[in-house]
Amino acid sequence: MNASVTLLERVLPATVQLQGEVPADHPSAAILGCERAGSGTVVDSAGLILTVQYIVVGAQSITVTLLDGSELAGEVAAQDFATGIALVRVDGRKLPVAKLSASTGLQRGQEVFIVAALGDNARRVSNGAVSSLDAFDAYWEYRLERAITTTAVNPGLTGGGLFDGMGHLVGVVSLDLNEVGRFTLAVPVENFLDHRQELLRNGRRTTRPPRAWVGLYCYTWRGRLIIAGVLPGTPAESGGLKAGDVLLTVDGREVTGRAALYQLLWAHSPGDTIACTVFRSDEIKPLAICAGDAEAFFA
Repeated sequence: MNASVTLLERVLPATVQLQGEVPADHPSAAILGCERAGSGTVVDSAGLILTVQYIVVGAQSITVTLLDGSELAGEVAAQDFATGIALVRVDGRKLPVAKLSASTGLQRGQEVFIVAALGDNARRVSNGAVSSLDAFDAYWEYRLERAITTTAVNPGLTGGGLFDGMGHLVGVVSLDLNEVGRFTLAVPVENFLDHRQELLRNGRRTTRPPRAWVGLYCYTWRGRLIIAGVLPGTPAESGGLKAGDVLLTVDGREVTGRAALYQLLWAHSPGDTIACTVFRSDEIKPLAICAGDAEAFFA
């Protein structure tokens, strides 16, 4: 599918560039840097922009650049740590808006396209097809029960829109999955649509119970869960987890992969003590980790 001129005329002006400035002492700065750039899609004419959270988490200032080069000051309106989406708001100007549609109607093989901003404020489009609509988990305590994977290669900065053939926004581009081929991951737009009022009213999801977070990175190798690293100052560090540990059990239950680990962790709430065993230096060691809250840590 080649995105038609009419579709592009509608979606290009709704695609903006975002630049976030984050203080060096913010917990995310060591991981994501102090200067971040990304794309976003305008979803409300009053100036509401949907993007990915890691562009704006901890930002003390956000600059939004429109297609005509105009720059506007933005502020974070909401963040959802569980799904990785964020909302940025700008005031004082009516903006072109993308039409939204839940991704639940998508099917494998269906044609889609990505629109993203580039560093020089250009816009670029990439076409492809939906390759999967399955669960996805990542190494930083992140899992989506339903994610959109597409063969459309992200042509610019992350955070831009994934559109269906009608030009409706169906997802937010989150990750380039180049390690498993030329694929792109998008967060389904219903994570915004279904919780819009809650996010705007509270700045976050409040109807979902807070879930435990410890601040680890992990990967699976030969059916075992390996700790790749821990964030400084997190429950994982204070609880004694170390890079290279093989995580054997949580709450007495064997851990064989990330999905199983996250399910066990998220059965807990912040403040709970989580009992673990790890294999380290030819010994099995018991650990007790007091779970934290990612939102509080990165506030």
